[in-house]
Amino acid sequence: MNILLTGATGTLGSRVLFSLLELRFQSIDNIYLPVRKKTSVGPEQRIKNVVSSEFATDFVKKNLPEVLKKIVTVDAEELLNPASFLGNNKLDYFIHSAGYVNLSTDPAAKEEIFNQNLQFTKDIFNTYCSHIVKFVYISTAFAAGNIGGLLHNDYTNIKNGNYRNHYEASKHASEKFLLKAGKAKNIPIQILRPSVLGGNIYGSPNYFISKYMVFYLFAKFFHNSSSKDAIRITTKTDTGLNIIPTDYAAQVIAMVISTEIQQLNIVNSKETNMKKGIAKILKVVGFSNFSFTEDQINTSTGFASKLEEFYYETIGLHLHPYMTSKPNEWDTSLLESILPIPNYNLVDYLSETVAFAKAKNFRNQKW
Repeated sequence: MNILLTGATGTLGSRVLFSLLELRFQSIDNIYLPVRKKTSVGPEQRIKNVVSSEFATDFVKKNLPEVLKKIVTVDAEELLNPASFLGNNKLDYFIHSAGYVNLSTDPAAKEEIFNQNLQFTKDIFNTYCSHIVKFVYISTAFAAGNIGGLLHNDYTNIKNGNYRNHYEASKHASEKFLLKAGKAKNIPIQILRPSVLGGNIYGSPNYFISKYMVFYLFAKFFHNSSSKDAIRITTKTDTGLNIIPTDYAAQVIAMVISTEIQQLNIVNSKETNMKKGIAKILKVVGFSNFSFTEDQINTSTGFASKLEEFYYETIGLHLHPYMTSKPNEWDTSLLESILPIPNYNLVDYLSETVAFAKAKNFRNQKW
């Protein structure tokens, strides 16, 4: 079996790599990992840093020499030139986990976000369509936009989603392109959609995540602030926060690629109430001078403090659409038939995973 996985140094991609190696080690011949050069670190060293990390799974640690023999590191510059590294090998699975996560709503950011997500996906698929058996696309559970209600796995008939940002729109557009192009080329397409990624629930240490994003950035904002100014946080009483542990999502992906499932949301069946979640996060980082409101707060309405103004001009600008979203329920019956969702207290989990991040000073892994 030959697999190509993009995004192997990323939050989800690194865990998918570990899960693929653990669950499919005997059947994997080669796992190709395209990686960008960094200023002082080459692609091969970056991958070695991932698999030899203290946060790698026990299986990877115990079998590191054999693991490295199966890995073929590819300079990302050569990704659109498969002949340079594939030879005559056919890819059983192309897993596209890399993505440009930018939650900006600025019209000026739209072109770059669509280029990085939609156009890049088109380029990859068109380049590899004669080299692959199956294409697996890692999207987002929020690609449906802010539609509320019960969400099923099939997003095909969602025509004009009320997207919260260009990122959601670009991911949904990528899904639609792949389903159409895959049908035309007779290549099976599988779309897998994790929700917001949180710290690990199975692995040691619990609550580890390689990059702190979304609700972690909210926590980091208040953790790093020396201001004690009052702030009003806009959210709605019934809005929820759907978080799924990264290692659970990765295990599902590694298991499900060999099935005929075409679309699957990898989400928690229950959401954490946004107000309870925010209050818990702020308690962990030691910020107490806040209140909730359902009112819109911006330049035209005025700000109650400098801290409030700074919040709504930075992190709050990107998170506001999620903190005021319509409530969702998720049909997880298919997901749980593959791997049962871990049973834990959602608010406690949120508290513990933020506490872990705080203890690490919200430092991302430099892979």
